[in-house]
Amino acid sequence: MSTFSYEPFSVRRLDIEHSHLLLTAPDFDYDTFEEVAVALVERIDSTVVEREKNADLHVWLIDFEGCRLLLKGEHYSGALWLEAMSSADNDTLVFIASMLPKDEGQYC
Repeated sequence: MSTFSYEPFSVRRLDIEHSHLLLTAPDFDYDTFEEVAVALVERIDSTVVEREKNADLHVWLIDFEGCRLLLKGEHYSGALWLEAMSSADNDTLVFIASMLPKDEGQYC
């Protein structure tokens, strides 16, 4: 269950050419990534398939309505994004982007 009392996620940039959906999210670090990531997974009604931690990057394989996506978080920069595993899944990124508000200050 998410501990955020506001809509913590918004679309920063949808980059179809590179199959990335960059998100604005609450601040996180290496130790708090899981809380933020779980909140996003719940928000978009997906499930976690696999989790991997690297020195500065968290990579989760998630399932969104049968589509496998990578959820990535880099804690030094505070970057959070979803990545399609193939360009055939770009429509899924577009759909997820439509579910979230746009961060008008960041959207491009």
